[in-house]
Amino acid sequence: MSHQYHFDVTMACSSCSNAVNRVLSKLDGDNKIDVSLEKQTVDITTDQDYDTVYNTIAKTGKKINDGKVIQ
Repeated sequence: MSHQYHFDVTMACSSCSNAVNRVLSKLDGDNKIDVSLEKQTVDITTDQDYDTVYNTIAKTGKKINDGKVIQ
């Protein structure tokens, strides 16, 4: 079952957003990932649960200001 999540993540530069994109792309399954440095957001559609995605982003050391389940 596919889930959509939205996170507000503090990212200072393109290396930061690339790091977030890189770790999320390693998640199992067919994932649709949109990391926006300009908007400071991460949107992902994945089969993974919320905690898995949250913890994966947190591993990059970036501050997660907010996160929510869209669907």
